[in-house]
Amino acid sequence: MHFAEIELLDSNATREFNIYCGNYSCNGGKPFRPKYLVTTTIQIPQPLTGQIEYTCSFKRTPNSNRPPILNAIEVFAIRHYNATSTRDQDVEAILDIKSAYQVKGKWMGDPCVPKNYSWDGLTCDYPLKDAPTILSMNLSSTGLNGEIAASFANLKYIRSLDLSRNNLTGPIPNFLGDLPSLSLLNLSGNQLNGLVPSNLLEKSKKGSLKLSIDNNPNLIGSVNDVKKGRKIIAPVLASVISTLVLLTIVGFVHRKFTQRRQRASIVKTKSGSMLYEHRRFTYAQVVSMTNNFERSIGKGGFGTVYHGQMTNNTQVAVKMLYLRSIKAPCQGSNEFENEVQLLMRVHHRNLVSFIGYCQEDGNMALIYKYMAQGNLASHLSVTDKYSNALSWDRRLRIALDVAQGLEYLHDDCKPAIIHRDVKTANILLNERLEAKIGDFGLSRVFNDEFTHVSTAVKGTFGYLDPEYCNSNNLTEKSDVYSFGVVLLQLITGKSAIVRITNSERISLIDWAIPMVVGGDIRDVIDPKFEGNYDIKSFQKVAEIARACTSPKSIDRPHMRDVVVELKEYIGNEKALESESAPENGGCMNSGPVQTTSEILSSLSAR
Repeated sequence: MHFAEIELLDSNATREFNIYCGNYSCNGGKPFRPKYLVTTTIQIPQPLTGQIEYTCSFKRTPNSNRPPILNAIEVFAIRHYNATSTRDQDVEAILDIKSAYQVKGKWMGDPCVPKNYSWDGLTCDYPLKDAPTILSMNLSSTGLNGEIAASFANLKYIRSLDLSRNNLTGPIPNFLGDLPSLSLLNLSGNQLNGLVPSNLLEKSKKGSLKLSIDNNPNLIGSVNDVKKGRKIIAPVLASVISTLVLLTIVGFVHRKFTQRRQRASIVKTKSGSMLYEHRRFTYAQVVSMTNNFERSIGKGGFGTVYHGQMTNNTQVAVKMLYLRSIKAPCQGSNEFENEVQLLMRVHHRNLVSFIGYCQEDGNMALIYKYMAQGNLASHLSVTDKYSNALSWDRRLRIALDVAQGLEYLHDDCKPAIIHRDVKTANILLNERLEAKIGDFGLSRVFNDEFTHVSTAVKGTFGYLDPEYCNSNNLTEKSDVYSFGVVLLQLITGKSAIVRITNSERISLIDWAIPMVVGGDIRDVIDPKFEGNYDIKSFQKVAEIARACTSPKSIDRPHMRDVVVELKEYIGNEKALESESAPENGGCMNSGPVQTTSEILSSLSAR
């Protein structure tokens, strides 16, 4: 129990009381006086066991002329888990690593058990008969210093190890190349030196290991580099001088070209107004358009979004990212640059319209067209007035908008783009409640030559593809999984994580899908509809959501198939297609129409 006096009492006022829980006197039998604006924490001396109910009372003493006060109370319950503890060698290794690098965060208890509470940055495997083992470890940008600890050699089952963007020094140890299951090793962005072990290079050459060692200035990338070094100093020196001269010329030409392109970025519209497309704004312009950041309209992972207005009266949303104010400046800068580059090349009626950006003296901003109705998450969370709730017809149209935006990213962009953070908070609505996908900070380009992109797992809990989490292999089907969660939210009105009791929460998929499969779909439909709906329509969309959230990516449909199905259910298909044609960003033909049952049958056959 936590106590603090919140009134500045005068000399004639006294707040004094005794605290009892069950048969215990929690303050040792002495009257308790809380201190002004100072927290005092009192614990019950023994665990409360053996009874169903307990009564705690706060009794004022005869000397007190103020009633008792209680600021906060916490109740802890001990849970016993029968699960097998993590493999001993893994536990010893991870504890040594924690001690060596003074890792902070949620690194307490068993690394993998309970299953849903593994340590930050760890992914574990839970075999049926054997002890859990550590499969992957992501310690990127966590401030690691010193040499690579020898304890990593004991993680015999680890598949992915990311130590990038730290301050690791010394040579790369040979034992990393001897780890039998290691398939991804990221050591980029450190201060490592010496030779790269030959066993790592050999595995990388064979394709059994994805090795990243860039941005280590003192690292020699090949065993043969040392032997060749003495012979090539003179030619290299001459080559370097020539290259520097060439780079100087290229840099001058590039600067002139950039200045010309920026001057040409102001394009006149037919009405004569000025439209700023893909233009770099100054920080002073950003301050002016936001009226010195007067009105905040939202917050994201790396900054705040402000409402603004340009000189041509165009309303904008300005997403500010201050490098000085975030814990991971390199990560924030990378995501900013990634988003700018992607937004420069994507144009579709169901993607947020990008106007420009600012990057000046550590101040970075992305400037979008303002979306008057905010994000989808805020509309689904409405509880006080049913009249403000989105109708089922409107929700279906929003689902189609989002599906068309993802279809464009996956099929029509060359190379394709995986959004990687599809969620209701990143689905924005304009004044006509038309949906547009935003926030491309985590997006990745997907080359058609490969079946997946190997990358550290990023996204939002509740929307993450479980196959991606386990393998670090990102595909367009990861977006399909997240979209399936969004569909379930449109049906249920609930968040991606559902609160069952005050202490128990489960994913929306685990809560809704069993009832959808069991035929009890009425139990999951958003009560804000008040029974005004066509149950068959819900069942069909729930069937799409179930297919999209299949545990295995091969069992999920492509977004083009989902678009076809949603158009069939919404009706008025021809009108919708003709309406979207002028702005569809060059969307390709979706192909022959398939019903949901046909899609699911074909997937099952595969």
